[in-house]
Amino acid sequence: MSLDEDLREETLKWLTRAEELFSRISGEEPFCDNIAAYLQDSRYFLQQGDLIRAFEAVVWAWAWMEIGLEMKVLSEGAKED
Repeated sequence: MSLDEDLREETLKWLTRAEELFSRISGEEPFCDNIAAYLQDSRYFLQQGDLIRAFEAVVWAWAWMEIGLEMKVLSEGAKED
């Protein structure tokens, strides 16, 4: 497997996990907005073939979720519609 293929696969794996976690998170709107933006950026960069930025964006999304959960400005549970 090439480095590009490996990075794409790893990014998609973590992007899927991040989107699943985000679907269960609620809380302060600025945190949620930033997380959503990073997830969207990751998808955009993947489509553009910019694998480094795609991976970077998913890492940032994950970091915002962990920080928000730790600071208790976000909570994990089913989102209400």
